[in-house]
Amino acid sequence: MDQKIIQIAKEWAENPYFLGSDRKEIADLLSDSSKNENELNERFHRDLEFGTGGLRAPMGMGRNRMNKYNVRRATQALANNVIKHFGTGSAVVSYDSRNHSKEFAMEVAGVFAANGIKAYLFNSLTPTPMLSFAVRYYNAKCGVMITASHNPPIYNGFKAFWNDGAQVVPPVDKEIITSYNTLTNWNDVKHMDFDEAIKAGLASWTDEKVDNAFYKVIEQKVIQDMPLCQAHGHKLGVVYTALHGSAEIPCELTAKRVGLKNFYSIPEQAKPNGNFPTVKSPNPEDPKALAMAVDYMMKNKLDIVFGTDPDGDRLGVALNHHGEAKFLNGNQIGALMIYYIFKFKSEKKLLPENALVIKSIVTSPIQNAIVEHFGGTVLDTLTGFKWMAGLIRDLEEQKSKYNFIFASEESFGYMPHNESRDKDGVSSMALMSEVALYFKMKGMTLIDALDEIYREFGFYFESLVSNDYEGIQGAQKIQRIMDYFRNYPETHFAGEEIVEKEDYEESKSINLKTKATKNISLPKSNVLSFTFASGNKLFLRPSGTEPKIKFYTMVRETSGELSEKKKNASNRVNVIETKIKEICERA
Repeated sequence: MDQKIIQIAKEWAENPYFLGSDRKEIADLLSDSSKNENELNERFHRDLEFGTGGLRAPMGMGRNRMNKYNVRRATQALANNVIKHFGTGSAVVSYDSRNHSKEFAMEVAGVFAANGIKAYLFNSLTPTPMLSFAVRYYNAKCGVMITASHNPPIYNGFKAFWNDGAQVVPPVDKEIITSYNTLTNWNDVKHMDFDEAIKAGLASWTDEKVDNAFYKVIEQKVIQDMPLCQAHGHKLGVVYTALHGSAEIPCELTAKRVGLKNFYSIPEQAKPNGNFPTVKSPNPEDPKALAMAVDYMMKNKLDIVFGTDPDGDRLGVALNHHGEAKFLNGNQIGALMIYYIFKFKSEKKLLPENALVIKSIVTSPIQNAIVEHFGGTVLDTLTGFKWMAGLIRDLEEQKSKYNFIFASEESFGYMPHNESRDKDGVSSMALMSEVALYFKMKGMTLIDALDEIYREFGFYFESLVSNDYEGIQGAQKIQRIMDYFRNYPETHFAGEEIVEKEDYEESKSINLKTKATKNISLPKSNVLSFTFASGNKLFLRPSGTEPKIKFYTMVRETSGELSEKKKNASNRVNVIETKIKEICERA
């Protein structure tokens, strides 16, 4: 057993700053250190890293775990930088349904209050997009959302937002990280009890005014055709599941306000529960998470299923396609939304000049085809809505010509308006309901609508391989895989000739035929991509929030009937994914 790990653990077990019950958790592990060697290593081999968006880790005592002390430390780092940039101000705090989320949120509010920053704490669990909206609503200087998104139940996290309602980006994120890393003395972390903060006027609960303002934005800026929804919304049979998360009430209220009267929520998954007892993973990207809702939809011959994750920022969609259950992926959902918005606005002469769509680099280029057809522009960012919202802020500060319309990424995240500066499962549910209703009134399902898009713009097909590698050894394996691809020795991959390699960490792209290089004008990130002679692409990157590495394959087929294009694209992707699997198994 590493004696340095033992020493650090003993310091935690003996530190009077921590509650006795928390110190005992470490002391119990130390009582049989040989048996608990792996657990002690995982908890103490490093400080919990404050990444570019905040914290995320399994809960428990230890410096590499989510606990109220590391939450206080992260909040102090954020508060230090609010004071540095603004002198004073306010902050908004919210939390989802995860275990200890409310407790952690009250700790956050207590640290802000102790630093003279008034904290507005939501009076009930609230989705991330409402937190983002509230930062702007209150003209606050920052915000914190306690959530670990769709991670397993043992996780929780801390998302840091800046005064524009977006997650922090450079240079502010680096300043907060530096402040966090230099807070090595717990006595430098200020804190006061939440009730004392309320008495001192340094904390308060939010009221329904901010909630109603959020719903009003959906009615005015998300729904394209309110008369359609109000007159015919009852004709769309909607099944919804909150997956035990925070979006149950917001989604139900939104549905009611926009006219979706035939709206059924799965009761077994409606009640918030941080153990997520009915699903293996509360991730609406996973068809298994939507199983109960899909079964209800098919049994009752309804039209569509929506599912949101614990913090309500992602939206999953399944539908009844002429008696067969079908699941949409994130690229398809985004394409349908964009096609409908641009088609509607164009037909009604409402599309502004220089209409702008923002997407991540690993999101389908079908968006470019659709948007450019209607005269708009698509701009790419790194993966993550922090980068998309950061681009919006930059364009606003530059007083650019662009008029924002929509932002999305393939991992089931969509931003249909910019009053919230993060992905928004609540607004997206409202918009997708309208899209489904519009096509239903034409006798079409969303699968029929996708085929209409493919016939007009070409068949685009994307796949995602996501490999989980937990712990220290997992992180080392992910690094070996990235190193192998970064130094890939061959000219072909899975039968595809590589013509260009892009290394976003080096900010360089090289043409393998001409050896010419060019700069990549995006922030440095541990991302690689291969562009093939066929025009197909492969991206890979470690996740920034989970212990996994992701591979994105993008294929386009242009010849033959649509059925033939689908078959050929599927076959091509299967070959590429087989090669990826072989490499990962060897690494």
